[in-house]
Amino acid sequence: MISKWNYLPLTSEEQKLETELAKAFADCPPISELLIQRGITSIEESEKFFHPSLSDMHDPFLMPDMDKAVERLNKALGRKERIMIYGDYDVDGTTSVALVYKYLQNYYSNLEYYIPTRYEEGYGISLKGIDYALSKDVKLIIVLDCGIKAIEEIKYAKEHGIDFIICDHHVPDDVLPDAAAILNPKMEGSTYPYSHLSGCGVGYKFMQAFSQSNGLNDNNDLENLLDLVAVSIAADIVPMTGENRIMTYLGLKRLNYNPSVGLRSIIKICNLAHKEITISDVIFKIGPRINASGRMQSGMEAVELLVTKDIAEANLRSQNIDQYNKDRKELDKRITEEANNILTERCEINSGKKSIVIYNKDWHKGIIGIVASRLTELYYKPAVVLTYADGMATGSSRSVQGFDIYKAVENARDLLENFGGHTYAVGLSLKEENIPEFTRRFEEYVASTIQPNQLTPVVSIDAYLDFSDITPNFISYLKKLNPFGPGNLKPLFCTKNVIDYGTSKLVGKKLEHIKLEIVDNKSNIVLNGIAFNMADNFNYIKEGKPFDICYTIEENKHKGNTSIQLMIKEIRISK
Repeated sequence: MISKWNYLPLTSEEQKLETELAKAFADCPPISELLIQRGITSIEESEKFFHPSLSDMHDPFLMPDMDKAVERLNKALGRKERIMIYGDYDVDGTTSVALVYKYLQNYYSNLEYYIPTRYEEGYGISLKGIDYALSKDVKLIIVLDCGIKAIEEIKYAKEHGIDFIICDHHVPDDVLPDAAAILNPKMEGSTYPYSHLSGCGVGYKFMQAFSQSNGLNDNNDLENLLDLVAVSIAADIVPMTGENRIMTYLGLKRLNYNPSVGLRSIIKICNLAHKEITISDVIFKIGPRINASGRMQSGMEAVELLVTKDIAEANLRSQNIDQYNKDRKELDKRITEEANNILTERCEINSGKKSIVIYNKDWHKGIIGIVASRLTELYYKPAVVLTYADGMATGSSRSVQGFDIYKAVENARDLLENFGGHTYAVGLSLKEENIPEFTRRFEEYVASTIQPNQLTPVVSIDAYLDFSDITPNFISYLKKLNPFGPGNLKPLFCTKNVIDYGTSKLVGKKLEHIKLEIVDNKSNIVLNGIAFNMADNFNYIKEGKPFDICYTIEENKHKGNTSIQLMIKEIRISK
């Protein structure tokens, strides 16, 4: 699909701010523009941005119900009540459970944790989980990364003497569960200064408040768990801004220098030991392995890995989880191919429809969210993928940039048994006979509300560069912009009118990639680049004609040497 290249120059007001900021970065002009784009308008703000600190975190007691949550937890400890830590089976849920369990374990032993099975219990709080808690004489359940819609389940638990503290970050409904406390920065009327926390982030703020209320001034026990928060933030793709960026920045440091036993074993099995671990590594290597446990088997195994202090046990569990991930990849590939074949047979791809809803009762429930993501990326349309489980059609949906798929699903809520999520991803379940009407209503809503520009992938260019701008000093500043994610994406640059230096060549098993050596039209600087799956451009490039490139900048480290490589995102013939 052809992308639209989009560059938004700074407004006149931003240009004034950039002129002032540029004085501090006179030796590196593009950096001030990148900072302004990220809302950094002063030297003081840039210092905080380049050097995130926990001292810049918000007071956890600003979150509604935090005082109630801490009071109920303290009461449970005083009464020596049995406490269960309960969470979702994905990365955010399992890291949340591991964090709260590990922290409270420092001060209290009457604890256990629970992750529902994806296939028997489904998403969120289950009656089976509550019954298990009753059998263990649990009096308080701290639920993480779910629970905000579990009205009937929490009512059932309360009738049997179990209180709940909900730590969630999903969009709440108008009617809320009758819990002892609800911690959710997205609550209606919340004045908490940052609303984009992950589920694990909410759990961290809860433990931060608990620590403060009990005078636990040695914060090392809490800060040592930031590697878990960093993994949750990266894997859940929440904005990399504000508190999320602070916790991820410090969590990545811990992942690189002193990760927990469980995460260290995953790092080793990902072949990342003795390498600098980046957000990309977490998203594409570490996160999927943790997720595979809940997708293919049980999320409990992921928590057991993340909380263990035994190296041998961690290594064994990591090997199991790595195998789950390999199995997941095979299923993912097969089901995506099947979904594409169905869409082709139905002649839907070029039918003018603005959305995709696809159902196959034989598909693996743990993979359909990934397949929805693949279809959205491939066809650039909001997509819902459904399968059959426990007497219901159960599915996941994914959206394109700028389109709120939560509202699209909510529009048909009268057809649904359950749903929940956020702007770009929603889980749902409905009766099989309601699928045709849901499909019609979903398409009707999308077609009437989605904007034409939201159906075309957009490449958002941060700045135009000449190769002479890419200096060691510039690279040093770029590294300080880390960690990257939504709201602070890796800068994307454009250089126009570059030409082949004469040594570019095709590489790859099928010669599908181009290894570029190019120069721009303003200098004699030669830079290396790699353009994956862009061999169609090779003949034009070898003719020596000018072309434009859109790229990110990477550092390559090999045998002690460091070099710059441009990661080419798109190539266009120069006009």
